[in-house]
Amino acid sequence: MRIGTSISLLCLPCGGASATMYARWRLRLPRWIQLLPVEMPGRGARAAEPFSSNFDELVEQLCLEHAHALERPYALFGHSMGGLLAYGMAIRLQQWRKRLPVMLFTSASSAPASADWRQHRRVSDAVLMNALRRYGGTPEDVFESPEMLRLAMDALAADYRLCNSFEYRGPAYLPVPLRVFAGQEDEIPPARLEGWRRETSASYSLHWFSGGHFYLRPQERTVVRLVEKELCAELRTRKEMTEAASPALPAQF
Repeated sequence: MRIGTSISLLCLPCGGASATMYARWRLRLPRWIQLLPVEMPGRGARAAEPFSSNFDELVEQLCLEHAHALERPYALFGHSMGGLLAYGMAIRLQQWRKRLPVMLFTSASSAPASADWRQHRRVSDAVLMNALRRYGGTPEDVFESPEMLRLAMDALAADYRLCNSFEYRGPAYLPVPLRVFAGQEDEIPPARLEGWRRETSASYSLHWFSGGHFYLRPQERTVVRLVEKELCAELRTRKEMTEAASPALPAQF
């Protein structure tokens, strides 16, 4: 589908994960959408770096690291903790009077006003292990390797601390279209998803998928198609509005 422009899609991972969770999206997205998986300090290609423990500092760091990509049309997509970080980036960029995202996607992510983000203070290995198994997003071979399991639990514990440092400062009313994705069998109550509606002054919609907290994997094809559809519709609308606002050229005699 030709829309006459291109856009970058910055994808932020969930707690305990790395940017590789979006690796296969590159094969499914059309060429006009450039996938930019955002890697967090302490994992993946950045494994040698220390984990981040301060939400506001990480948000600022990510905005600066991706400043070049944020100068042209872009959208933000975040799963679980990644959704909260994407929201934080949009707010920070608005404060800096920078270009805002064409659209913000949050996936399996409670609204920022929810107490869900601030309930993990001190967690034991048993709690971490239970979380990894309960949500179903961790490959079985991780549990069979003490080294891999230790890395996974350390990353998740660090992200719990990161989320606990998040401070909600009231509705953002971002002038950015907001699309909320969720799994029908996830533990997040619908009311905590609907809470996202307060964070935008633009259009809002909630989309349900079959599956739990990690519905994203089995529903990958459907999710990517919906992301493409929503971005295409928004870019077409913006193009039409720009053309309608352009003054007609005077007749040449």
